[in-house]
Parts: sequence; C-alpha cells; structure tokens
Amino acid sequence: MSKGTHLIIDCKGLPFELCVDDKKLLETLTEAALTNGLNIITTSRYRFGHNSPPGCTIFIMLDASHISLHTYAEAGKMAIDIFTCGETLDNEKIFKSIRDKLGIKDYKLQKIDRF
Repeated sequence: MSKGTHLIIDCKGLPFELCVDDKKLLETLTEAALTNGLNIITTSRYRFGHNSPPGCTIFIMLDASHISLHTYAEAGKMAIDIFTCGETLDNEKIFKSIRDKLGIKDYKLQKIDRF
C-alpha cells in the first residue's frame, strides 16, 4: 500500500515571460492547492537572473507534503513536482488546474507511488 503519490512533470515550449513571472506562478500553484482542498503551511518564491540564468523557483509546503516548480526561462522549460500523502488526493487533478491556468501543452508526466 502506497503512502503517497509523486508526480514529476517536465514542461517545455513555454514563453520566457511566463518562466520569469514568479508572482503569477506562485498564485497559480496556491490556487490549485486551495481549490483541491490542500492545507498550505507556507509558500516561498525566488526569481533568478541577477547572477544566474533567468528563471524562478516556487515552493509550497503542505500538510500533505509539497508542490514545487522550477523554470529555465531561456530554454522555455519548467519542472513541476506534486507530492501528496494519503489516498484521497488526486495529484493529476491538481496538475490539470495548473496546466489549464498556465496554458501548458507540451509536457511529460511521470507518476510514482511512494513507499
């Protein structure tokens, strides 16, 4: 019996502007978490580009685990992790909320049962 489900999603073909919009990305992940009944403990965001290639990292700590996102703006790529514990949570529904809001069309999704 699994203790949780972990989605690992690699997205590509995204606009540079989206990949550096840490505010919009945090709002999108937060909305997806809350809409799907998750309890947010804390959130964090950081925009890169001052001394490194442009992009950002978003992290949402949940009482059921976490949602994270990291972008590579110059390459138009985004990595999303959605890890939740428990049998009643639907990670693919959470990703659909994110995908639809951000207009993600080109992605590879891996689903891993944990423990």
